[in-house]
Amino acid sequence: MTACVVLAFTSCKSSESAYKKAYNKAKEQELAEPQDPVHVTEIAPVVTAPVQNTTTTPPVSNVVVREEKVTVVSGDDTLKDYSVVCGSFSVKANAENLKDFLTTEGYAPTIAFNADAATYRVIVSSYTDKESAAYARDTFKRRYPNRKDFQGSWLLYRLR
Repeated sequence: MTACVVLAFTSCKSSESAYKKAYNKAKEQELAEPQDPVHVTEIAPVVTAPVQNTTTTPPVSNVVVREEKVTVVSGDDTLKDYSVVCGSFSVKANAENLKDFLTTEGYAPTIAFNADAATYRVIVSSYTDKESAAYARDTFKRRYPNRKDFQGSWLLYRLR
């Protein structure tokens, strides 16, 4: 057994690992190569331009308005000339469901009936002028960006 231990220790050529040898060799090559001075390039600071609002609202003269003769069937009968319509239904119960939702959201919606189209219009707000109605419609659409049905909101001019 002693002979095996002596043989084991004498057969090892070096206690240095192969990794250490490779590292030392690379280091020697690096030192042997001529050193070039490092060229430093100066970088100019980045100046950002101010952020501009790219979403513009069309001029009020370009806002499309539908003209319809409607009668109020649910809610306040205080419709003014221009109204923001956020839903149209052929079934009154569906219009009532949307009206209930809008009420919980803090609105005072109205349901108006268009007899010519046999359609119930859910009106979220009403105004005397086109500019205010267009602004209110855009504000309403921005409040519910994930509701595709509300993104189709439009303006109604009430015929008498």
